[in-house]
Amino acid sequence: MTQVRFLPAAEVELLREVAYYSNLRPGSGLRFSDAVQQAVLKAAHHPLGGAPSHRGTRSMLVKGFPFSVVYRAGNHEILVVAIAPHRKRPNYWQSRVAQG
Repeated sequence: MTQVRFLPAAEVELLREVAYYSNLRPGSGLRFSDAVQQAVLKAAHHPLGGAPSHRGTRSMLVKGFPFSVVYRAGNHEILVVAIAPHRKRPNYWQSRVAQG
């Protein structure tokens, strides 16, 4: 399996959304975190399986939530660029791609 690394901004997004869903309904934050983890694992096992996106990235839907995991697949690593909500302006994360 390919290694996974999160950009700091993507990690902040994940933690923020887990807190949001936890406050919304008990157990929802854990379900969100698990769904993101499943999407990340799927990307790690099948790096080219996500939908092609901007700037050489790919996106994997987060099952049950209006989010996508945006990542860049390298030879030995998956770089998670964003935990992108579908309601936010598209591709707000593009400037992060150069950070990896």
